[in-house]
Parts: sequence; structure tokens; C-alpha cells
Amino acid sequence: MSQSKVYSSANSALEGIINDGQTLAIGGFGLCGIPEALIEALRDSGVKDLTCISNNAGVDEFGLGLLLQTRQIKKMISSYVGENKEFERQYLAGELEVELTPQGTLAEKLRAGGAGIPAFYTATGVGTLVAEGKETRDFDGRTYVLEHSLVADVSLIKAQKADKAGNLIFNKTARNFNPDCAMAGKITIAEVEEIVEIGTLDPDEIHLPGIFVQRIILNSNPEKRIEKTTTKAVESV
Repeated sequence: MSQSKVYSSANSALEGIINDGQTLAIGGFGLCGIPEALIEALRDSGVKDLTCISNNAGVDEFGLGLLLQTRQIKKMISSYVGENKEFERQYLAGELEVELTPQGTLAEKLRAGGAGIPAFYTATGVGTLVAEGKETRDFDGRTYVLEHSLVADVSLIKAQKADKAGNLIFNKTARNFNPDCAMAGKITIAEVEEIVEIGTLDPDEIHLPGIFVQRIILNSNPEKRIEKTTTKAVESV
């Protein structure tokens, strides 16, 4: 009988597969759908010189911002990085390598990596700094730039629900980059809010098959911090 995919904690799920110098893909968009417990366990593990692929870098004291504080990240491959002052400080000081990638291109680089496609052409970025030093080619009178796909040593993702085989259901927009990151990882760990028995999930409702998930941890009470709170002023009558 195969070993269970369900691990007792985030720390135990990382054990034996996380090492210095690895490339990690981290799911989430802003603070929505991020694997909070796995990121904290990664911080506590002390691994360093990491390359992190993630749409953004969290905020100063949450998400991937925790790993920037502890200087465990060597390079970020991201799209949007404007909410993290420590990220900005490290980049401007030459302490952090940054590879800025258009958001759709980043998603496709991960999806292609998971599908075994080594590279693809896209019109996004042609004629800008994004295309500098990259191969271009014309198709039907339009110029496209060659982008190489991304594959991660380990992917850390977040889902709403899993069965014990690792089949996942995501909650609305928390789906964002999580499936693509999961597919691009050689080993994928999913942090979920609920684990059910195999056969419980309706096959038509499964967003990601368990073939892409090697380990699962339960975090039934995530903080789900709000990145920016905007409220409407009370109008006087």
C-alpha cells in the first residue's frame, strides 16, 4: 500500500525535500490563496538562497515577506511587487535578484512547465525591456518573443478542500496561480482547510487531479489576512 499523502504538520511535510538553493513555486495572488502555514514552516526551516516563483512577494510581515525579512530568498521571479517595502529595499541595494515577468506570461510559463512544454512564443513584451536578449520570430506578420517555461523543485500551494488522494478544490479567486504552480512542481505540497475521504468529491467539481500533489497538510483555521482594507465613510444625515 502506498504511503499516505496526508502529513501531520507543515514542518513534517517539508522534511526531507527542502534544501538550500532550490527553486520554489508559491501559489497565491496578493495575500489571496497563499499557503500561510507552509511559508511559516519554510521560514522556520532556515533554508536559504532560494529562488521563489510567485506572482507577488507578499507584504512586509506576511506571506513571502516573512522570507524576505530573514534573507532566505536570493531571487524572485514575479509580476507584481509593489506592496513590499523590504523587497524594494533589498532590490535597490543589490541584495535581491529580481526577474519581472508579465502576469499572463508568468502563468503560462508555469502551465507550460507542468505540461512538459519547454518554451513558447508570445506577443506580450515585444519591443520592451522584457524582450531584451530573447529570441523573436514573426508569425502571420506579427512579432513574438520566445519565453522559456518554469519548473520548480518544490511547489507550495493552497486549496479549500482535498481528498486523501490529493484531488483539490479551490475557493473562487483563490484558485489564481495555485493550479499552475502545482503542475510545475516536481514535488507539490498542498495546504488545505478540509480533508475528506477518497470518493467524497464529485469528479466534476475537482479543479486539480491528485496526480500533481504529493503531500497534503491541514490548516483548518488560516488567518487570511486582508492586504488592504478599504471602508466607506459614514455619511451624515
